Amino acid sequence: MLDLKFVTEHLEDVKEALRHRVDPAILANISDLADRRRSQIAEIQDLRAQQNAANKEIKAMFKKGKGEDVKAAVDAKRGELKALSDKVKELDPLLKETEEQISDIMLAVPNMPGEGVPQGADESDNLEIRRWGEPATFDFDIRDHVDIGEGLGILDFERAAKLSGARFAVSYGDAARMEHALIQFFLTTLADRGYTEVLPPFLVNRQTMTGTGQLPKFEEDLFKVSGDRELFLVPTAEVPVTNLHAGEILPADKVPTRYCAYSSCFRSEAGSYGRDMRGLIRMHQFQKVEMIKFTAPETSFDELEGMVGDAEYILQQLGLPYRVMLLSAGDMGFSAAKCYDLEVWLPSQDTYREISSCSNCTDFQARRMKIRYKNEQGKNTLVHTLNGSGLAVGRTLVAILENYQQADGSVIIPEALRPFMGGKERILAQ
Repeated sequence: MLDLKFVTEHLEDVKEALRHRVDPAILANISDLADRRRSQIAEIQDLRAQQNAANKEIKAMFKKGKGEDVKAAVDAKRGELKALSDKVKELDPLLKETEEQISDIMLAVPNMPGEGVPQGADESDNLEIRRWGEPATFDFDIRDHVDIGEGLGILDFERAAKLSGARFAVSYGDAARMEHALIQFFLTTLADRGYTEVLPPFLVNRQTMTGTGQLPKFEEDLFKVSGDRELFLVPTAEVPVTNLHAGEILPADKVPTRYCAYSSCFRSEAGSYGRDMRGLIRMHQFQKVEMIKFTAPETSFDELEGMVGDAEYILQQLGLPYRVMLLSAGDMGFSAAKCYDLEVWLPSQDTYREISSCSNCTDFQARRMKIRYKNEQGKNTLVHTLNGSGLAVGRTLVAILENYQQADGSVIIPEALRPFMGGKERILAQ
């Protein structure tokens, strides 16, 4: 979340920066609430100071003796003490109510766009940064990944719907094997580039979801487990891995820390019905490898560029054409201050589609999770957190099936992936 003091001291600037991200009216009462909170805290602190002074006076009275005068003075002072205590008890819930109102507002306010982020309302204002690779040309009718996968007998959407409903798939043979191969290829490549692999839980609690910004705003997009314990299925490994160091102070030599993690991901895709209903593009369950970084503020944007480069390297190794897009303020994720999308070329759609999203969340998540590090001056400072897909497994499978399809219905396996598939070079019909 944003820093309350910063917001109240720069309220109009904050509203202007967030105009494409949230209705500025959400901050209409924040200054009044902050003033009320300061006043309530000051009053409670003053009352408690008076309580401490009264207790000291009572102790001093007892030292003077045990006469009737002393007893009367002590009783009178105890009466004052009770009145002070009653007033504190009266003000405490009022302060709590004010703080809850502030928290509700601040938890609903997205991160502020960083320097250089295009001001725009949606994806139409995104900025293309660069492209890599030339889309292949075909001398036969292009098929999409659904027709390719079903033709080869390696993808089954009909039986998945029987098992679970829409937006699920069953993979057989080389499709299943390729998903596992891609996961291992991604993790191995990222380990070689300085990331430490983590295997986190796929179920997390409400506090963990709140730490990375999924809650409270996006609860309808999450799958929640019913039962005695309130747990959510993770929408991405970003959630558990970024929360690994919640409440901790990292030593200076641990910043930056770079993790990579595989997880199954679960998303209800609320509000997206009718979009990408065909195939593997938008699923309720999918696999993904995530990159997460904890960095110092002064290096975080350089680390973001490095993270984008790591995702690009994987795509280049697979020989998949892509482009890099800098997202506008209105198209970024809730917690992001700056975000790049990598979009891979899909021949069947004659367009680029997102396969990785890399974000610098600055100290927005760290403030929620209370993750700090001891800087060179010995001061405890909030870290900056970064996350990025390295890559989305299902969408990579889609891109390989479509970009490497052959006229006879088979699919060439990218050379970099062959060692992870037992040296196999081509997917043939099952």
